[in-house]
Amino acid sequence: DKASMLPFIQRCCFHTPFTLQKLMGSRLLLYGKNKTTCSSLGLRLQRDVCLLSRPPSFNSASVYATKLQAFHTSLPFFKKKTPKEHEIRGPGVLERSMKSLKESPKPALYLSLAGLIPFVSVPMAMAIQGTYCPELAFAQIMYGAVTVSFLGGMRWGFALPEDSPAKPDWLNLFNSTVPPLCACQALLFKDIISGAIMLVIALGIALHYDVSLLPPYPKWFKVLRVSGTVVMVLSLLITAVLAILEEQLSGSRNKWQS
Repeated sequence: DKASMLPFIQRCCFHTPFTLQKLMGSRLLLYGKNKTTCSSLGLRLQRDVCLLSRPPSFNSASVYATKLQAFHTSLPFFKKKTPKEHEIRGPGVLERSMKSLKESPKPALYLSLAGLIPFVSVPMAMAIQGTYCPELAFAQIMYGAVTVSFLGGMRWGFALPEDSPAKPDWLNLFNSTVPPLCACQALLFKDIISGAIMLVIALGIALHYDVSLLPPYPKWFKVLRVSGTVVMVLSLLITAVLAILEEQLSGSRNKWQS
């Protein structure tokens, strides 16, 4: 009976190696001679059968599958990522601004460009002549104060209609009075430098109101406001620099004469 169980154990072990089978067979034959050896043999045999109960083909297949998976698996940053729609690089800021300017109504575009002529012509005329003219500089300050007052009052016209998104509340109407007050202060300064700096501040405040606080404005109007404000600010700063240079030259002349 014991000898007949050997083929059954061999089938359960899924064709174990010949040396292991021979060892197990020799231990089974000694079962009747030594009971102590039989008990230890039973424990070893149970352990060996449990270890060999899984088919070798499954173990090798799992190892090969793991190696294949490791071979074909790559790190995430090595994989090629397809760019998303919002990551695709679009046109630059300058190109979008030029496109918005082209879409603006022609009267608004041409009148805004014509309104920049007094700002640009004053420093250009003084640079061409090579002399500082305080009368021209004061005329530029006066025209800048009128322009700033116009930009402040434009908020009243935007807030008064019934269907306007900007309601005629304290905030909108008070903000519209800030640029005219700054323009009045610019005219009260005795020197051109202080007046030009005050107008630059007033233009910055008016631009902040139109671009940040009132988003319902059309895009072309915001681009027109930004470009016009940049030209006006640069013109006023050039005039202020020319005034500073004139003061330094006049001071050096007085010292030389004295």
